[in-house]
Amino acid sequence: MFNGIIYNTGKVISLNKTKNSLFIGILSNITFKKKDLGSSISCNGVCLTLVKIDKKKIYFYLSNETLKRSNFKLVKINQIINLEKSLSYGKIISGHYTQGHVDTVAKVNQISVIDKTWLIRLKIFDKKFNKYLIEKGSISINGVSLTISNTKKNYFNINVIPHTLKLTNLKDLKKNDLVNVELDIFGKYIYKYCS
Repeated sequence: MFNGIIYNTGKVISLNKTKNSLFIGILSNITFKKKDLGSSISCNGVCLTLVKIDKKKIYFYLSNETLKRSNFKLVKINQIINLEKSLSYGKIISGHYTQGHVDTVAKVNQISVIDKTWLIRLKIFDKKFNKYLIEKGSISINGVSLTISNTKKNYFNINVIPHTLKLTNLKDLKKNDLVNVELDIFGKYIYKYCS
């Protein structure tokens, strides 16, 4: 479980791909110890299991299911990844609860700058997820806890303030980039219960 408040990023330093999996290495300033092996880390919003530590380098194995649902299928060397350790007891929750179970990807349709805030327009390819998009509802984009500004038939908007841009890889987004999307967990359960 995570809360989508990102203070750390890492840089992709190695990629070992097969047809149905990926072994990825990330250089990070986060301190990890041997006891952290097997723990869950949010990498661009995807909950991954830490399988190897080599000083400042951390490694993860991604299955075919993870690659199909996330933007990791397009990951490149030197790409910056948002990182968040899983929540610990007593930690302040200032974002919203996320699981790192990415639902799908969305495409950046447009980026507008209003003063110093970025207004990002996103489109989810699979329309079955649109029913979970609620104005002023919570959403995780590349692991960052954000609020949906408004929704339209074919897209939704988010506003990203300068502080969030500074700490995350959202500042690197360009038109047509793909981002990982995790929809609000409570919204999904409530919808399922009521339908």
